[in-house]
Amino acid sequence: MKSPSGGQPIFTVSELNRHARLLLEERFNLVWVRGEMSNFRRPGSGHWYFTLKDEQGQIGCAMFINRNRQARMQPRDGVEVIIRGRVSLYEARGNYQIIVDAIEPAGEGALRIAFEALKDKLAAEGMFAAERKRALPALPSRLAIISSASGAALRDVLAVVRRRYPALAVTLLPVAVQGDEAERQILRALERAPATSADLVLLTRGGGSLEDLWAFNLESVARAVAACPLPTVVAIGHETDFAIAEFTADLRAGTPSAAAELITPDSTELGAALLGRLAQLHQSMRHQLAVSRHRLGASHARLRDPRERLRQLMQRADDIERRLTHALGAMSERTRLQVERLTDMLHARHPRHALAVYGRELPALATRLNSSMQTHLARNRRQADALFRTLRAVSPRMLLERGYGIVEDAAGGAVTSTINITVGEKLRVSLSDGALGVAVEEIAPLGSILGATPGEPDGEHD
Repeated sequence: MKSPSGGQPIFTVSELNRHARLLLEERFNLVWVRGEMSNFRRPGSGHWYFTLKDEQGQIGCAMFINRNRQARMQPRDGVEVIIRGRVSLYEARGNYQIIVDAIEPAGEGALRIAFEALKDKLAAEGMFAAERKRALPALPSRLAIISSASGAALRDVLAVVRRRYPALAVTLLPVAVQGDEAERQILRALERAPATSADLVLLTRGGGSLEDLWAFNLESVARAVAACPLPTVVAIGHETDFAIAEFTADLRAGTPSAAAELITPDSTELGAALLGRLAQLHQSMRHQLAVSRHRLGASHARLRDPRERLRQLMQRADDIERRLTHALGAMSERTRLQVERLTDMLHARHPRHALAVYGRELPALATRLNSSMQTHLARNRRQADALFRTLRAVSPRMLLERGYGIVEDAAGGAVTSTINITVGEKLRVSLSDGALGVAVEEIAPLGSILGATPGEPDGEHD
């Protein structure tokens, strides 16, 4: 609707209040306001309504039940407080007000403002970045605890450690966790922690007011936690409490007990995992034994009885002897036939009229013939001797005469290895001229007994 002049629009009251509310909420989305509480009332709905005032003005405030349940103070008139909320307008009555989402006594409120300012500063520097966080050791051997020696937090941590992982050694660096000395002692303990040979550090204390926990919101402590060379866990107060040092630590835990749970592995689970690994090891060993037995069986099947080899050599020697005898006989027969043929040729070519001529040549021819026969027979004899020496060299009897023997066990089986022989066992050794009954006195590698490498020449030549 337009005004009578046709220029400005005409609002209804509710429209104007709505526009005003939206402008206020957009402009003052989050504000901190300090003042004295008055006119406090709490209707059956559980919401809080009160006035916040100072010497020169006042403003209405509303804190709904979903927010005031988290408040740490009991509101009453005359208390100076700091509130956080957004500026709005109650359209039904046109009342300007603040919708409150947090309220604290004025002293604690100032600490809260300082807390938020330092938090924003360190976050802007990247002190809270996830990539700066270090992983905790999976199986720590020593834990350095920085806490009050008489606090419940220490008792809670030790109880969890004893229950979950009693093998973990604990070194306590006692400090004051609040008061004037707390900052200096905590900083000193963080410096001393690496000298304890610990794997990680736990900085902890129980719950309290923001003022009680303030030592852990100091910039010096937060930076010292970040600079500690050991992985750090910080657990301050209850689950809903937060400290700046928790943000700069490698890990934050909601409570001291929760921190101990995160630090320690469960010894029961470790034992079960160890038993599982042991079962896997046994299974692997059984598999390897089966494979080794299979390979041993295959190797044993490929071994050949030396007596079979000796039988083959003896058969070969007999064959060579037979062939040599046959060759010698054939050579003698050929020689005899050649002599006979020459004699026949001599008679055929020896007419009486040529006897005189040949008579003069006959002694020389006889001499040449005899020399040739002697030379031929000597050459054949040398060849026969060489063949005979070869026959003797490959004869099994010669092997026995050269010092070799055949070793048999009590059952008459050939002994080819020391694997199945025991000290004291009776054996039979066959030599060239008889057999010996012996008892085993020592079993050792071949080289260590003979003093020579297997296969080394024995100095005998053909």
